Amino acid sequence: MEQETYRLGCDIGGTFTDFVLVNNTTGEFHTNKCLTTPSDPSNAIEQGIRELTQVLPGFLDNVEEIIHGTTLVINAIIERKGARTALITTRGFRDVLELGREKRYDAYDIFSEYPEPIVPRSDRYEIDERMTFDGRILKDVDEPEVLALVEKIKKDGVESIAVCLINSYENPVNERKIKEIIEREVPELFLSSSFEVLPEIKEYERTCTTSVNAYVKPITYWYLNKLVNRLGTIGFGGKLFIMLSSGGITSVETAKDFPVRIIESGPTAAVIASQYYGKMFNIKDMFCFDMGGTTAKSCLIQDGHAGLVSTFEVGRVQRFQKGSGLPIQVPVVDLMEIGAGGGSIAHINRMGLLQVGPESSGADPGPAAYCQGGENPTVTDADLVLGYLDPDFFLGGTMRLDIELSKKAIQEKIAGPLGTTMVEAAFGIHDLINETMAAAAKTHIAEKGGNPNIVTVTAFGGAGPVHTYGLAKKIGAGSILVPPLAGVGSALGFFTAPVAFDMSRSHRKVLEEADFNEIEDLFSQLENEAAKILEGAQTGDDVIFERTLLMRFVGQGAEIDLGIEQKEFQQFSKDDIRTMFDDEYKRLYGRSSAESPVEFVTFKVRASLPKKPFTISKLSTENRDIQACIKGQRPAFSVIKKDYLPFTVYDRAKLFPNAQFNGPAIIEERESTIVIGEDTTARVDDFGFIWINIVDGEDKR
Repeated sequence: MEQETYRLGCDIGGTFTDFVLVNNTTGEFHTNKCLTTPSDPSNAIEQGIRELTQVLPGFLDNVEEIIHGTTLVINAIIERKGARTALITTRGFRDVLELGREKRYDAYDIFSEYPEPIVPRSDRYEIDERMTFDGRILKDVDEPEVLALVEKIKKDGVESIAVCLINSYENPVNERKIKEIIEREVPELFLSSSFEVLPEIKEYERTCTTSVNAYVKPITYWYLNKLVNRLGTIGFGGKLFIMLSSGGITSVETAKDFPVRIIESGPTAAVIASQYYGKMFNIKDMFCFDMGGTTAKSCLIQDGHAGLVSTFEVGRVQRFQKGSGLPIQVPVVDLMEIGAGGGSIAHINRMGLLQVGPESSGADPGPAAYCQGGENPTVTDADLVLGYLDPDFFLGGTMRLDIELSKKAIQEKIAGPLGTTMVEAAFGIHDLINETMAAAAKTHIAEKGGNPNIVTVTAFGGAGPVHTYGLAKKIGAGSILVPPLAGVGSALGFFTAPVAFDMSRSHRKVLEEADFNEIEDLFSQLENEAAKILEGAQTGDDVIFERTLLMRFVGQGAEIDLGIEQKEFQQFSKDDIRTMFDDEYKRLYGRSSAESPVEFVTFKVRASLPKKPFTISKLSTENRDIQACIKGQRPAFSVIKKDYLPFTVYDRAKLFPNAQFNGPAIIEERESTIVIGEDTTARVDDFGFIWINIVDGEDKR
């Protein structure tokens, strides 16, 4: 008999840590969910795995790989809990982190606040070197100067060093020399060099990204080392992979070197899963909605693809204001993230109005209903009072909720001060968080040229299926798709992601003056470097390469992305490239300017390995009686009637192919709860996906 093997997905969120175990032979899934342990996230990982072994004794011996997503890096940046970091830069560029783009994100607010630089000015140092814009050396690095600087940095108690010299993306020789000196003289210090982290144009973004990488490198290194050792002690002998922000997975060693690449590690996985389902069912426009305990993430997927962006922001001072955060220039799935989750705290703001989030109760103490000392009302408390959650079936009954504590918190902190009833306050919390998420969703969809009325909303996360119906009604969407194991959707999404890595390099050349042989050499170099990184993750498979050009009109400050065919660059003509540029520019902006010259700015390569087979098993057809799927009824709040109605409660595990029923209904499973109103119809397909149609909404399948 063939030995059964497994893969395990593990996603650490702000409130819960999710696990999905898949049997590679049978396709069977096992799931688990436990509270995150913020002080040491590896505690929750070990706890969750040990709980799984109670269901499947000895399975860990046969786990081939664990794929892990974590919020460790982004939390360290937001909470400023990284390492003390020094920045070494070219003389005259010490203040790049504070000057930024010299652009106000709110032109009319004279009191605008900006995030503090990740490296304080006292830890930023200059050296007397200089490189021209085209890579010619004007002044070499003076080794005695670097040695004296390194000695001072060491005495100051710095743990990590970022090196970012002007124009080093064109010629890294001076940065290489500094790297050699630091590694020789102070090998115990962590080092991040911009020519390795981000060899791209734009000094502020490059300096900030390199500094952030250095800032989180020590904590990522020690965390991943501890996790590897801890997994080994409990019997894991396979490979550990880490989810990248770009939608691929990579080795532990690569994640240690480039922790800035895993900032959006967890949120990305649900988008990749949604993208997989979109292709599976040939859905043109999908809106992925992932709501966990701390945040809500959303992404518009068009024609089966989630967009990638090269720059995003973390730690925004104003959460909806672009430019108020730290710019990170690495490939990341184009998603929108806001502070709206089950643990989001409701309070009365300075205007005397109800506000929900962005502060979260997290896993400790958590919502009031968790009985862990939390006194503030949260979205979860409101959902419990409204009847959407069963206090005796939270996490499948393994964690009991106290509805009286929820009522007390809402009454004392919200209803009393506002002079409303406790139920009105609870619905206010629920409805306001939906409104907040709907506003963000409409903005995101509009920016991508989408139409909210024709998207199919896919629900993920522990709180996502509870709120998707309300969100869909507010944005005008008519169809909802809730996949199997939606409550642990990110952990499941890891299995649909390829082993991949993205490389880039800036090299400005006007199209008419460009040497295509030189460009082919540059692409080949990037492909070789990317392939070597993949060797550390997995061997024996052919590497798949994808090439992208970043181009712009000469004099512009922003570029557009052009994906190109995988062939030698000399096989393109300059007319081919110009036509591709004009066509894409017209698609984005409605017109182009044929007489204006264009230039290459950055060249990108994505290297990936073939995806491992992943399938979802069909449901059993033994049960055909919808009545056998009903657990009973309970009163829950109707968003239409603004009153409690009897909702029929279904056991999702008992639902069968082609089962159909109408709302109002609640569908319960261990990982999450689906809530739909009285204006809906629902059906189940062969694979256990639940397709929900809002009256007058067209089914997009």
